[in-house]
Amino acid sequence: MIKASFFLSIYLKNKVFDINDFIVNRDNSAYLYFKLKDVFFENRINLSTQDINSINESKIVIYNDMPKILPNREDIKKSYLLLFESELIKPENWNLEKHKYFNKIFTWNDKIIDNKKYFKINFSHLFPKSINKDLSKKEKLCTLIAGNKKVNHQLELYSRRIEAIRWFEKNHPNDFDFYGVGWDEYLFSNKYVRYGFRKLKLSKLFKCFKSNFPSYKGKIDSKKEVLEKYKFAICYENARDIVGYITEKIFDCFFAGCIPIYWGANNITEHIPKECFIDKREFDSYEKLYEYITNLSDEKYLNYLDAIENYLNSSQADQFRAEFFANTIVKTILNDIK
Repeated sequence: MIKASFFLSIYLKNKVFDINDFIVNRDNSAYLYFKLKDVFFENRINLSTQDINSINESKIVIYNDMPKILPNREDIKKSYLLLFESELIKPENWNLEKHKYFNKIFTWNDKIIDNKKYFKINFSHLFPKSINKDLSKKEKLCTLIAGNKKVNHQLELYSRRIEAIRWFEKNHPNDFDFYGVGWDEYLFSNKYVRYGFRKLKLSKLFKCFKSNFPSYKGKIDSKKEVLEKYKFAICYENARDIVGYITEKIFDCFFAGCIPIYWGANNITEHIPKECFIDKREFDSYEKLYEYITNLSDEKYLNYLDAIENYLNSSQADQFRAEFFANTIVKTILNDIK
């Protein structure tokens, strides 16, 4: 059996593929990697993390985002790169000079796909067979689930999430809750300072300086279980106007039967029908957005959920299935090593 090495910084000892590990596979987030390993195995290739299958002894090496140490020039032919993080989080991902060190690259970035060097993948998922459309389960109007983060970039949407939180807290506090990690601690603007204090475990000393968010309800174990209780969710990507950058956020809402209020990829409707979500760009104020969602009849609300369910069961959604992700990567690599 051919050896393949999966190079990443966390979840070694093949934990990244373990869908039975609650932490690793929270909200089925590990399923795409589990499926990737499975499809490789069907083709007599053993994909394991780099501590099990070392780079030197592997015929194939797959890197999960840009590594700090680039492959040796003699290893370029067997080196492949998965690009998930955007330029906001990992600017080194988009250094084209570094791309030369990889045989082929798989990414969501529609701008560079050529099916020669760059191949299309997406943030991919285990799809449910149906979604919960029982309106009686909806306990509240709107929610938001996100970590508390900051970044200095002209396209960032972290600050816009806070803008939405503050608007609801000021104007309609009884209609809104939000959840996530990091909101109960002080957040330094400088990422290096944040890292240093985290490493030294000193962040909690600055809790007295943290912002107060009355609508914050704490951390959660399952996004689906929370989202099912709300009719709508503020669903902003980390960044706006990056073509093809469609993460798990909108699908978290779909799978829970919660209508997303989406802002992110500027070509979102090329991939997901506009009938499946509320486009935040169509509302120039939260007052108008609030008026729309509070006046939406049950019939029209269910039309959104029907559109979501139809989309999830259509061929158009195949590009976001974990099976498509795995088959695209394996087929492309097999063509290289034949």
